[in-house]
Amino acid sequence: MKCKKCGGVAVIGMRQHRLALCAEHFVEWFVSYTQRAIEKYRMFGTDDQLLVAVSGGKDSLALWDVLSQLGYRADGMYIGLGIGGDDGYSAASQLKAEAFAEARGLTLHVVDVKQTYGQSIPELARRTRRGLKPCALCGLVKRHIMNRVAYEGGYDAIATGHNLDDEAAILMQNALHWQTGYLARQAPVLPSVGQRSLTEPRLARKVKPFVRLYERETAAYAIVRGIDYIYDECPHAEGSKTIFYKKLLNQLESRSPGAKLSFYLSFLKVKREGLLAVREKALELHDCQNCGQPTTAPELCAFCRLWEQRE
Repeated sequence: MKCKKCGGVAVIGMRQHRLALCAEHFVEWFVSYTQRAIEKYRMFGTDDQLLVAVSGGKDSLALWDVLSQLGYRADGMYIGLGIGGDDGYSAASQLKAEAFAEARGLTLHVVDVKQTYGQSIPELARRTRRGLKPCALCGLVKRHIMNRVAYEGGYDAIATGHNLDDEAAILMQNALHWQTGYLARQAPVLPSVGQRSLTEPRLARKVKPFVRLYERETAAYAIVRGIDYIYDECPHAEGSKTIFYKKLLNQLESRSPGAKLSFYLSFLKVKREGLLAVREKALELHDCQNCGQPTTAPELCAFCRLWEQRE
């Protein structure tokens, strides 16, 4: 397989684009493709200060690398969930994130959930009255902490490494069950709004610059760029519905190259043209009496209620 641009040895073939590229031209294409997505969906500008949610995995570290190459002001944030104990998954992921930042002279904020709030995510899950699984708490905790750090640090947006495979799998899951509320909110940019028209500075804008890139492309980019990332999946992800839908979409993609991209982009087009109209209740936000973050609850936000539920 030869590079379409220079005729050299290609490191990746992308059937959906009918394109094969060598290492040099693939990196060039990958960075440019990301920039085009940033511009197309008006995610942020050169004057914005970005906070990259870093997990230690290929997608988030590749995103931080690309944003740095493009000249954006981007700091990282790692949230230590305490999964696997002192020498387990979270600890290993943090080491990857810290090594990446140190090697490139980048700023990384680290928030250790247990040190900050008293319990790790697995410990909290075991001690809640409902006996929730760690996955049920993970998203809530991370969103709260990301919003807090972004607001306190004066960041304009939070950038996450969600790729096309992530978005297509979530879209399939929501479409199969007609989760209209989730479908209405799924987008490359999640604005910082409360009542859909009022900007709420304490709810950070969230952006997904890799939204049109396949997972195998971000993995190839990380390898070509020599990014050392954690290969293991979170141990609690085993059996998740998202992974199941990813496998289904991979089967479809193998028979019809470009199916995932077409599926997701067609969905965005339908939304843009107003063909997916969902009525949503206006959200009246209040300040949480404990942490001060906006919430629809009259007293404590979901995050603070979570810690109140401990046995």
